Amino acid sequence: MLKPDSLIFDMDGTLWDNVDTYVKAWNKGLETKGYELRIRREDLAGLMGKEIGTMLNKIVPEGLPEEQKELFDAIVKAYHALRKTMTPKVFPGVREGLEKLATKYKLFMLSNCEKDGILNFMNFTGTRHLFTDYMEHGQNFQPKSFNMKLLIERNHLQSPVYIGDTDSDSREAAKAGVPFVYVTYGFGKTDNYALKFDSFPELTDYFMNLQN
Repeated sequence: MLKPDSLIFDMDGTLWDNVDTYVKAWNKGLETKGYELRIRREDLAGLMGKEIGTMLNKIVPEGLPEEQKELFDAIVKAYHALRKTMTPKVFPGVREGLEKLATKYKLFMLSNCEKDGILNFMNFTGTRHLFTDYMEHGQNFQPKSFNMKLLIERNHLQSPVYIGDTDSDSREAAKAGVPFVYVTYGFGKTDNYALKFDSFPELTDYFMNLQN
């Protein structure tokens, strides 16, 4: 691979695992809106990386659009209430790796999370200063490929790569014409990638040693 000018990172399953907090938020939202259903970690982990509409249709397929919107709002409210007590797992080597990579590349984040979800990650990990820009599904409710192109155009990127952990990440990167770098330790599986890494330190070493 030619040396990219920028690295765009997915969040969930790539940089951290915060599924346990999301499950609590979903269940609080379900309770608040009067649903008897409660979900478990395994229910949500398989949906990580999907757009919120897809997740809602999977978990509450009987819900009308307005009901799903109200549920989503309740979930987001519950999540924000949990931020001070959450204990996500930041994957090994992520903080140190991002510090190193930021000395050589422009770093970006792109996620299908709710609005301010990426800021939550940055504030929790103390990495906000390392990133040039970011985009979330919750900002405009557009597909990841659309927001990837938006990031690229807004920041005049010439040769970015997208780093993620699911097949949907791979497909969205392909739609945007961006090479996909797959990390195997996350939530998904894919056979479609330009590069594959089994740990964040391995990824860091590769890109730090990559020559022009």
